[in-house]
Amino acid sequence: MKKLILAILLIGSTFVNAQDRYSSGMEKAFELWQNQKTTEASNLFERIATAEPDKWLPYYYVSQINTVISFGEKDEEKLSKQLEKAKEFLDVAKAISPDNPEILIQEALINTAWIAFDGATYGMTLSPKNVQLYQKALEIAPDNPRVVLSKAEWDMGSARYFGKDITPYCKDVERALELFATFKSETPFYPAWGKERAEEVLKSCGK
Repeated sequence: MKKLILAILLIGSTFVNAQDRYSSGMEKAFELWQNQKTTEASNLFERIATAEPDKWLPYYYVSQINTVISFGEKDEEKLSKQLEKAKEFLDVAKAISPDNPEILIQEALINTAWIAFDGATYGMTLSPKNVQLYQKALEIAPDNPRVVLSKAEWDMGSARYFGKDITPYCKDVERALELFATFKSETPFYPAWGKERAEEVLKSCGK
């Protein structure tokens, strides 16, 4: 009986240590990212993903970092490597956590990075895909502030492109801000970005 109790305690201890390593690793990766050490942060998230193959968040953050740094990149070869890596890691995250609204809007962001780089080449094929991704994300999580904001921003961009009024989408940005005030997740390290962006977008409303 003593051996059994000891074995159970050891298993529990191993689990706690693994969780602690995961948490401390994630915190360190976020710290690197905050200090604009994007390559180091991406590499650390990648190592965590390898060590924790059942967790979607490290894969998601590798994808997000590589997408964000691609905006404004002029070197097509470098951009392609970054966005291909972003898509590769996001596909794994999607396999771990299907129909996840955060992953859907991240996929749309990858498409947007391609469109921002060369709208003439990628706009026609990727824009309809983004419309579908945002619509699906909204159906799954209508009260997720990042979903509401991201769809509103996409709709605003489309309206501007076609010379239409963006005002109808300002109410969606206002709603996103309201949702940011109450949205909570039980999952540690769950995405929390977007509030500051929503405030910025709202300032541009009507301009």
